[in-house]
Amino acid sequence: MSRLRVLLSGALAAAAITGLGEVPAVASSTSDSSVLAADPATTARKLVRRLAGKDPRAAVRADAWVAWADENDDVVFEFLDHGLAAAEQRAAETAAVNADFCRRILATYTAAYAPEVNAAAQRALLGTDSDRDLFVRQGFAAAEQRDRLAREANGSQREALAEADRQYVRTLAMHDPGAQVRAAAGWAIRSGATDADVVEFFAYGWATGAELDLEAHRLRDADQEARWLAAVRRLVVDAREAERAALEAAGELEVQLREAAARAWQRVGAQTGAPRVAWADAAQVARDQAANWAAVAAAAQAATGPNWQAVRDAADPVRAAWAAEQSWAAEQAGFWNDLLAQAVDGETRMRNPANK
Repeated sequence: MSRLRVLLSGALAAAAITGLGEVPAVASSTSDSSVLAADPATTARKLVRRLAGKDPRAAVRADAWVAWADENDDVVFEFLDHGLAAAEQRAAETAAVNADFCRRILATYTAAYAPEVNAAAQRALLGTDSDRDLFVRQGFAAAEQRDRLAREANGSQREALAEADRQYVRTLAMHDPGAQVRAAAGWAIRSGATDADVVEFFAYGWATGAELDLEAHRLRDADQEARWLAAVRRLVVDAREAERAALEAAGELEVQLREAAARAWQRVGAQTGAPRVAWADAAQVARDQAANWAAVAAAAQAATGPNWQAVRDAADPVRAAWAAEQSWAAEQAGFWNDLLAQAVDGETRMRNPANK
């Protein structure tokens, strides 16, 4: 089994390739003026809609779509609290993993650069569960070997390799911002590797590593945000109820309830700390990756020879995907910053009777 197959299979045991398109946005409506402008329910719906369109696991996308389509916000939070974990577990089942493995192979082993693998994956995907299981266990490696032998027999890609190309791969192995790209580049230049390994890295290893890095980033952020939203939603509900009780009280009871409400809003503000830091970090990661892939695209355009063509095809879409991740992270960071500001306002209202 090749190292690339090990990397792919490991990632697919927990995640599947995207298949559903982005679902259209539906505005959340409310006439309750007490709802915060930075409302957890609205952001939760955005997260679930994103999962329905972008999560690489088919089971997660399907359940997220059902939850998002329901007008009851409790259904959305129930999905984030419990349904997401259940969908993730189902996504790890063998049949789904095998089908998603085939889809990933089709996305990264293009017909132009790996025709045998691409054709075999296409046949498996259109076949039965048994066909897909056979492809994962045997067919992929066999087709990969046929493509490798064909490239070696042709010789043009190996002959076109320049020392500058090898040095570029060495640099990626040490300094690329993506862990999976670094691993794929390191494998291509490992002790005992040949020029055929470097050719394979250019043909599909680079793109495959980039896809794995992008998906790992998305999955990590989505899992964290689901937990944070579930926690802060409960705190916001508690703070609103505490404030309402304080405003309806009088005398010494009002003083006590105002203090309790102030502490409740303080807890909301404290809950925003980790998400604000994490989303700022995620935005920086995405910014660095987008800049990196812009540089890769420029290098690919300047390079000559057949090996860089696959990189030229992949570089700009990967750059655009990371730019979109940067925008998403900035939007999430904005939500948590807004929620902090409103939690501070709530605490101030409760501690200052003049605002009564």
